[in-house]
Amino acid sequence: MAKLPILISIPHGGTKIPEELSDRVCITKKDMFEDGDACTREIYGIYDHVAAMVDTPIARAFIDLNRDVDDRPPKNPDGIVKSMTCHGKPIYNSDNHPDELLTQILIENYYHPYHDKIQNLLADSSEIQLCLDCHTMEAVGPKIAPDYGNERPLICLGTNYHKSCSENIVEHLAKCFQTAFNLNKSDITINRPFAGGYITKTNGNKPLPWIQVEMNRRLYLSDPWFNRKTLEVSEERLMELREKFLGTLDQFFKTI
Repeated sequence: MAKLPILISIPHGGTKIPEELSDRVCITKKDMFEDGDACTREIYGIYDHVAAMVDTPIARAFIDLNRDVDDRPPKNPDGIVKSMTCHGKPIYNSDNHPDELLTQILIENYYHPYHDKIQNLLADSSEIQLCLDCHTMEAVGPKIAPDYGNERPLICLGTNYHKSCSENIVEHLAKCFQTAFNLNKSDITINRPFAGGYITKTNGNKPLPWIQVEMNRRLYLSDPWFNRKTLEVSEERLMELREKFLGTLDQFFKTI
């Protein structure tokens, strides 16, 4: 079976603490789970079906691969190396936050390799026609978000206001999501509340189109699929969402 000509990036799906930080953190497992894009590697990880895939085991709380390299605390507590989670929970004890030297080590060990891999895959493959930076989002905007308190759509597709991808391409992808997931047209938005982060904005239309995909966690982190006490998620539900995502992309290229 021919692989789909897509590169998929999953920058926020990791769950591990970098070994360089293992003796510094005070964040709980629950806080780490709620800060990251839970289960994105399970949902979007269609490794055998696409031309290229980039992901990381490291949790977003410790190194955010979808930020500019100079986007750091204290100016931005939600920058590349964070001081607190998106819910305002401290990640480190007050005297243990990474200093400039350790921050640079984290960037060299995790940030640059991720972005270098993207560039190498794009340079080595003439098959890739579309790139997707894949995320999940909370059902309601958290305090740190510009849409705080607002209910979010089930799917949001970001194109940096069509600078990273043409309007025709993203609208076609939206229709494929609508069909594969059996959604209403109003369940899918474009550039609202997310128009695309650093990865999409930096790589988009140079020359390939990039789209940031955001899936609402209400589709799997809710009853009957999610145990809030144990943080366990139904494997059957994750498999179902993965199959629907694959169906979306398959339909996209069959009907483009």
